[in-house]
Amino acid sequence: MLVDSPPEQRAESAPAPPTRRAARALGLLLSVAILVLVAVASIAVGAKALSPDQVWHGLFHDTGTYGDVVVDERLARTALGLLVGAALGLAGAVLQALTRNPLADPGLLGINAGASAAVVTAISFFGVTSLTGYVWFAFLGAASVGALVWFLGGSRGATPVRLALAGTAVSAALYGYLQAVMILDDAALSRMRFWTVGSLASATDSTIVQVLPFLAVGTLLALALARPLNAVEMGDDTARALGADLNRTRALAMLAATVLCGAATAACGPILFVGLMVPHVVRSFTGPDLRWILPYATVLSPVLLLGADVIGRIAARPSELQVGIVTAIIGGPVFIHLVRRRRTAQL
Repeated sequence: MLVDSPPEQRAESAPAPPTRRAARALGLLLSVAILVLVAVASIAVGAKALSPDQVWHGLFHDTGTYGDVVVDERLARTALGLLVGAALGLAGAVLQALTRNPLADPGLLGINAGASAAVVTAISFFGVTSLTGYVWFAFLGAASVGALVWFLGGSRGATPVRLALAGTAVSAALYGYLQAVMILDDAALSRMRFWTVGSLASATDSTIVQVLPFLAVGTLLALALARPLNAVEMGDDTARALGADLNRTRALAMLAATVLCGAATAACGPILFVGLMVPHVVRSFTGPDLRWILPYATVLSPVLLLGADVIGRIAARPSELQVGIVTAIIGGPVFIHLVRRRRTAQL
C-alpha cells in the first residue's frame, strides 16, 4: 500500500482560515510579479549583449538585427519557457500527489526518459522531422514507460521507494539506449544532440502553436483534479469515504502528466528536476492542499526554468549552456539535500 499522509498533513487539508487564504492569495500575486520580472529578463538578457534601448527598439520599432534577435529568438524562447515550465511543474505536483511522495517527478519516474526515447527513435528510424510527429511519439513513450514503472513498482501495492527505484532503473536503460542510437546514427546525431540535453534555443512561433493545444488540455485537466487528488493524498480508505473515485482519479492524473510531459519533451527535450523542486518547495509554505499547490507550481516553475535559461546564456558567453544542463546542476544538490532532510526527519 502507498504511504499515507501523516495526521498533521491531513489536518492541513481542511479549509484554511481567512487570514491564511489571504496570505496564500497575496503570495500567488507576488509569484506572478516575480514571473513577469524573470520573463522580462529572459527577453532582455542573452548570449548577445544588448542595451535596454536596443531591446526596446527590437521589440517595438526595429525590424533589422535587433528585431531578429529580440522578437524572433528571445520572445519565442521566453514564451516556450513559460509554457514548458508550467507543464513540468504541474506534472510534478500531480505525480507527487498521486504517489504520495514529495520527491517524485516525471524524470525520476521515467516519463521524461520514455518520451525522449520515443522521439529519438522517431528521428533515427522513421525519419520524423516535424514537431507534430515528435508529439505523438513522445506521448506514446511517456504513457508506455509510465505504465511500465507503475507495474514494476507493484501496481496497486506500489510504494514511493519502489516506484522511484523502478523509475531510476528504466530511465538508466532508456538513456543508455539514447546514447547508443546517437553513436550509431551519425546522420541523426546533429538533430538530436541539443534536443536530448533539453534546450529552449530552437523555439519558434510554430513550436509554440503546435504544442499549445496539448499543454492547454493537460493544464486544465491537472487543475481540475485538485480536489480529487486532495482526497487521494489522505489515503485510499479516506478517499473512498469522501466519495472519490480512486481509479478514475489515478487514470486522469496519469493522463494529465503524460500529456504535459509528452508535449513539453517534444518541444524542447528532457528537462529534469523542475517538476521535483518547485512543487516540493511550494508545498512547504502552502501546505498539502492541491488547490494552492497547482496554481503556485504553474507560476513558479517557469520562474525556475527561465531563470536557469538566463544563467545558461550568461555563464558561457558568447556561447551558452543549455537549460537542461543548468537545471541538472542546480537540481542535483537540491535533490540530495531534500533526501537527507527527509531521512533526518524520519529518524
